[in-house]
Amino acid sequence: MTDTQLDWPAIRDAARRLERGELVAFPTETVYGLGADAENPCAVSDIYKAKGRPSNHPVIVHIAPEADLSYWATDISNDARKLIAAFWPGPLTLILKRAEHIPDTVSGGQDSIGIRCPSHPVAQALLRTFKDGNGGVAAPSANRFGHVSPTAAQHVRDEFGPDHPLVKCVLDGGQSDVGIESTIVDLSRGHAVLLRPGHVSLMQLEAVLGYAVALPDAQAPRASGTLDAHYAPVTPVVLVASQQLAQVLDALQMGGHRTTLMHYTDVVGLPQHGVCLSSQADAYAHDLYAALRAMDETGSELIVVEAPPQGEAWRGVNDRLRRAAHDSAGILERLLKT
Repeated sequence: MTDTQLDWPAIRDAARRLERGELVAFPTETVYGLGADAENPCAVSDIYKAKGRPSNHPVIVHIAPEADLSYWATDISNDARKLIAAFWPGPLTLILKRAEHIPDTVSGGQDSIGIRCPSHPVAQALLRTFKDGNGGVAAPSANRFGHVSPTAAQHVRDEFGPDHPLVKCVLDGGQSDVGIESTIVDLSRGHAVLLRPGHVSLMQLEAVLGYAVALPDAQAPRASGTLDAHYAPVTPVVLVASQQLAQVLDALQMGGHRTTLMHYTDVVGLPQHGVCLSSQADAYAHDLYAALRAMDETGSELIVVEAPPQGEAWRGVNDRLRRAAHDSAGILERLLKT
């Protein structure tokens, strides 16, 4: 998308709305975000209200490529600079020490801050226009808390409806390229810790840093999208291994249960509703949330998901599906019993 293809009147209107303290939904390469002026605590609080998000759950601040990172964060290490050089603009969020003058509403009261520079041309145009490129836009995913993230403007409209008192502006930037949220790396404690997997893989991070990146521990700061239950449709989700799939589907059909299936291999005896996604991890991630939203509208009792492979390339997808299925634990067993 070139500058001449961008809807500049809509982008300038969205920037003015942000400056007035309003909320703006906008596209990024990962998912659509629900944005507010990161330095306006009242506006950021409106994000929490609109989403029904707990106030201690941090949001990510999005900045323009030319923005001064030191305005937002302190103790910017060589590791941070290496990762920024390798992956920004792009789907990588860094957790750094928050500068004292930045309100802690963006970090859930913590002394850290999540920062990223998105690569989507509409997001970059908005960030460069907002406060002449010197502002930051706090933006979690543009959906109600815990629900499936939106990867298209229509998903945002479907989520909040046409008459929502706080969400009135949605910038349309087409389908998100990546399809799952950014990788989050904590650098606030002197060493790199992977808090949330995503498109930027653990192996890529380690190749740039030159050492093994740790996994979360009890002292890790809270970060977006890391609760046990998240990214969930209304319909319960269960993960079933490929070798057990045919047997489980037969048993559910015999029991008269209405199911829908998301799979990536050839499956015999498909239920009435089903979506076949790619066997390539990046393409699967691109389509994952749109597929879950479509399956949520089929009137099924259960969304059966063929468990994806466990390789490193699938770490982000498996993380999202595990959290989506968390609150559905035990439902498959109960249905098969009845």
